[in-house]
Amino acid sequence: MSVKAIAERAMEQGQGVLRLTPTWVPRVFCVPGRRIKLHPHDYYALGGERGGIDERWFSSTTPADNGPLTSKNEGLSHIAFEDGGKTELFLLRDAIEELKDAIIGKLWAKYQAWPMYSKFFDNQGALPFHIHHDDDHAARVGARGKPEAYYFPPQLNNHGGDFPYTFFGLAPGVTKEEVLDALRAFTKGENRITDLSAAYVLTPGTGWNVPPGVLHAPGSLCTYEPQKASDVFAMYESVVHDQVLSEDLLWKDSPEEEIGNHEYLLEVIDWEQNTDPLFRQKHFMKPVPVDDPAEMRAAGYQENWICYLSKEFSAKELTVLPGATVTIKDGGAYGLYVVQGHGTLGIWDIESPALIRYGQLTYDEYFVSEAAAREGVTITNPSKSDPIVMLKHFGPDAHTNMPVPLD
Repeated sequence: MSVKAIAERAMEQGQGVLRLTPTWVPRVFCVPGRRIKLHPHDYYALGGERGGIDERWFSSTTPADNGPLTSKNEGLSHIAFEDGGKTELFLLRDAIEELKDAIIGKLWAKYQAWPMYSKFFDNQGALPFHIHHDDDHAARVGARGKPEAYYFPPQLNNHGGDFPYTFFGLAPGVTKEEVLDALRAFTKGENRITDLSAAYVLTPGTGWNVPPGVLHAPGSLCTYEPQKASDVFAMYESVVHDQVLSEDLLWKDSPEEEIGNHEYLLEVIDWEQNTDPLFRQKHFMKPVPVDDPAEMRAAGYQENWICYLSKEFSAKELTVLPGATVTIKDGGAYGLYVVQGHGTLGIWDIESPALIRYGQLTYDEYFVSEAAAREGVTITNPSKSDPIVMLKHFGPDAHTNMPVPLD
């Protein structure tokens, strides 16, 4: 049976809602924080040379870029289609390429692809100080720029890890020559580039917006991270938590002709945003109710905007109260992850598992087509005490009621 035929049957079976499988991604430069529900024995399931599994990707049609050891389809989400007692897996990317606007609606005409994905990254310590390229710099290596945002789910942050603070940008008064000196010192030991930055405390239930070109070293909270469909980055810090980074990570996603040119690395930095004294005021995000809180609770739910400062994507946190049945409408296709509780979503059972083995299929992740989102998805919570909580990630142009006007 062709991918198109299977995708059509899966869409019919799920009434426009597709069940996705867990997508685990390792990073060789990270130590897992062990909060993303993977079995304790499975964080190094891909072998020590691949590093620990510290990420789970959601609604992804973007392959992970983990160097020469990257496995086939790493980072790509799969759809699970059950028929006649058998489960068949196929790529969400392939289904969208075949069914086009039947899945992602108006986004197909503009992008010919699903233009975002989300992930959890979960590290014991902070990540190295790094940067994501903007569209212009990414285009030089045939890629797209990468804005991203963070939200710290309380359910997955029972501890803060070793360093629950994030370095953002550059401290007032830092000069370009100081940054250049640190970049040139990358191979000479610890370049201490975060001495030029400022760290901000991370609080569960809040988030940050991170445009491309902004230097950052994400802290050790387990983080939900909606982002544009890209995996471009370059590491500007040479040693973090006594782990030495290889020089190839400094030059990752630099054009071949720029490798060795530290001035180019400086050019990738958006100097105005990195040195903005109002950085926190412009980029910190508290949850914002989607509608009147009292009216929503009376209807059996609470929904908040949690990522809302980027044109490229947005995210909401939906809570369905114990014993409630609600129908929720949205303006565009979205992926969702169930972070707490159990119940039903349309024809699907949904549940947030306590523990997942590597390779195990779950009922905690789905993709909702634009047509189904606009018609409304009915969610029932049969619990007497536990809410259903889900994180919902959208592409661009999904809403007309964003809490902050975006120019």
